[in-house]
Amino acid sequence: MKKKKSKKWLFIILGFILLFVFIYFGIYLYAKMQPKLPITGANGYHLYDINENIYTASSNKNVSLDDISDYLINATISTEDKNFYKHQGFDYLRILKAMFVNIKSGENLQGASTITQQFAKNLFLEFDKTWDRKIKEAWITIRLEAHYSKDDILEGYLNTINYGGIFGIENASKYYFNKRAKDLNLAEASILAGIPKNPSRYSPLIDEENAKSRQRIILDSMVKNGYITEAQADEAYNTKLNYEKSENSDNLKMMMYYQDAVLDELKSIKTIPSSFLDTGGLKIYTNLDLGAQKALEDSANKNITNDEIQMAGVIMDPKTGKVLALSGGRDYNKSQYNRATMAKRQVGSTIKPFLYYSALENGFTPSTTFTSEKTTFSFSGNKTYTPKNYNDEYANGPISLAAAISYSDNIYAVKTHLFLGDEALPDILRRVGINEKLNTLPSLALGAEEINMMDMMAAYGALANEGYKVKPYFISKVTDMEGNILYEYKPNLENVLNKNTVYILNELLTTTYASEFKDYNVPTCLSIASKMTHKYAIKSGTTNTDNLIFGYNKDLVVGIWTGYDDNKEVSSKDSSNLKNTWVDIMEKCLEGKTDEETWYETPSNVVGVAIDPISGKVASDGSKAKILYYIKGTEPTLNKISLDEAIPTVKTE
Repeated sequence: MKKKKSKKWLFIILGFILLFVFIYFGIYLYAKMQPKLPITGANGYHLYDINENIYTASSNKNVSLDDISDYLINATISTEDKNFYKHQGFDYLRILKAMFVNIKSGENLQGASTITQQFAKNLFLEFDKTWDRKIKEAWITIRLEAHYSKDDILEGYLNTINYGGIFGIENASKYYFNKRAKDLNLAEASILAGIPKNPSRYSPLIDEENAKSRQRIILDSMVKNGYITEAQADEAYNTKLNYEKSENSDNLKMMMYYQDAVLDELKSIKTIPSSFLDTGGLKIYTNLDLGAQKALEDSANKNITNDEIQMAGVIMDPKTGKVLALSGGRDYNKSQYNRATMAKRQVGSTIKPFLYYSALENGFTPSTTFTSEKTTFSFSGNKTYTPKNYNDEYANGPISLAAAISYSDNIYAVKTHLFLGDEALPDILRRVGINEKLNTLPSLALGAEEINMMDMMAAYGALANEGYKVKPYFISKVTDMEGNILYEYKPNLENVLNKNTVYILNELLTTTYASEFKDYNVPTCLSIASKMTHKYAIKSGTTNTDNLIFGYNKDLVVGIWTGYDDNKEVSSKDSSNLKNTWVDIMEKCLEGKTDEETWYETPSNVVGVAIDPISGKVASDGSKAKILYYIKGTEPTLNKISLDEAIPTVKTE
C-alpha cells in the first residue's frame, strides 16, 4: 500500500515537472517566433547640454567581449551567475536555494537573478517591484535567450551595468584606472566586479574598506569555481591599487549630481515609455550650462576650505526655471546623496524677503519702523518667545524696514509676522511655489521650518523675474534615437506677485551690502561688496546648523547651502566662505554684462527718495543717504512711520 502511495506522488511530481517543461518550451518557442529585440544601445541614453552638445552617455563606449579582460568576465560570471552558460535564462536550483535560505532566516538574504535577468531589468527606466513589471522582465529574459547567444547577452550586460554612476565596463575602466577594459589586471577586475551589487557601498572611491571586503568574496568565488588559484587571489587582494582617473572624470565630482537629478525627472515624465526597448534609447536635452557648472564647482573648491562641511548649490534662469548648474555635495565619489534635491533644512533668515513682501503688500514701506531691542513676546497660556539678534546687537530704538533687512534684525521680523497675522507669510510662500506644511509659530519669521532647496529656488525665482511663479526643471526635451519628440517642456508662468512691490523689495535686498548702513551694526553681506561689479538682491541666513545664501538679478538666481549631514554646529568662518563662494559664482557667470542688462527698470509707478537708512526719514543735509523706492504717494514725509503700538502682546526687558 505504501509503495502504491509513493508511486502516486512520484507520478504527480513527474507530471508537474513535465507540465512545467512543456509550458516553458512552449513559451520559449513562442518567444523565438517574436521579432528580435534590438539590444545594441537599447538602454542607452545620451545627455545634451543647453547648447545641444552631448556631455555624457550611459553606454557611449560599447566594446566586444574580446576587448574585455578575461579576469573581469570570469569575476562577473563567478560572482553573479556561475551557471550562466548552462541555463536558459533562469537558474531554478539557485531560485529554490534562495527561497529556502530566505524562508529559514526570515530575511531576504539571497537573490537569484541571472545575468540575463539583470540585463532585462536594465532595459527599463524604473526599478519598481510590481508583478506587472516582474512579468515583463521575465518575458524579456526569455526573448533574449531565444534570440541571442550567451556571449551577446554577457557583452550587452557588461556594457550597460552600473559601476558607481559610471555605466559600462569600458567607461568604468577609464574612470577608475584610466585604462582600457581589456587591460585590467586581476586586482583591478575583481574590485570593479564588486561594485554593481551595491554601487553606493562598494565603490572604492566611496568606501575602500567595503570594496576590499567585497573583492575578497569575489576572489574566493573565482578560486572555488576554478578560474584562479589561491596564490593568485592572495596576490590580487594584497595589490595596492592606484585610482588614476582620466582627465574628464574630474568633471564628475559634482556634475554627476546634476545627471542624477535629470534621470529622476525623466522617471516622472508620463509620456516617456518605461522600457528602453520601446525607444531604442533616448536623447535627453537638458538645461546644463557647462560654464555655469564650472563656475559653481571652481568657486566651491576655492572658497569652502573646511573639508568636513557639505554643500549644495543651484544656478537657475529665473525667466524660465531652467536649472543651469547644480551640486548636491562636495564630491559625488564620496556621497551620492543629493542635498539640493532631496534634503530639507532650516532656511533661517532667507525666508524674510517673503515676509517683507507681504508687509509691503499690506501697507509697509521701506521707512516703516519698529523698535529693535531685547524683547520677550507674550502669548495666551503664559507662553513666551524671546528671539535674539545675531551677536546680540540691537539699536535700542526704532529702525526702518530697510535697516531691518540690511542687518537681518530678528526682532523686527517677529514683530512684522505678528502684526500681519499667522497666515500672511505661509500665503506668500504658497503663492511662489512652497507647498510645505509649515507651523505658523512666531519662529517661522526666522526660518525655523525645514524647506527643500529647490522649493526655495522657485520662490526666489518669482522675485527675480518680477512676480511670476516658476518651476525649476532640468529637461527641456526628450527624443528617441531617431529624433522623434517624446516630450518637450512648456513653461507655464503664472503672475503671482505685484511687479511694483517686487521692484521695491529687490532694491531693499541691495541694502545687505550697502556701506550707507554701517552704523551700530553692519550689513550682513558687506564683507563681499568689494568683489561685486554688478548689482544684486541678496539675502543670507544662518541657524546653528545651516548657512544659506540666495541672490539674484534678472538673469540668474544662485542659491547655496553649507552645513553638516549630522547637524553639527556651523561657524562664522563657514558663513564667510559661503558668501565668497556665492559672489564668485555670480561674477564669473555675468562676466562682460552690465547692470543695464542685468538689473531691473524702475516701474513708472515707483519713485526713488534719498533716505536716512536707520530712521527711514527723508535725508537731511549732511546726513548719509540711501536711495530707497516707494509706490508714488507713499514716500515718506518728515515724520517717521512706526507700528510698535499695534502689537500689544510685546513687553521689553
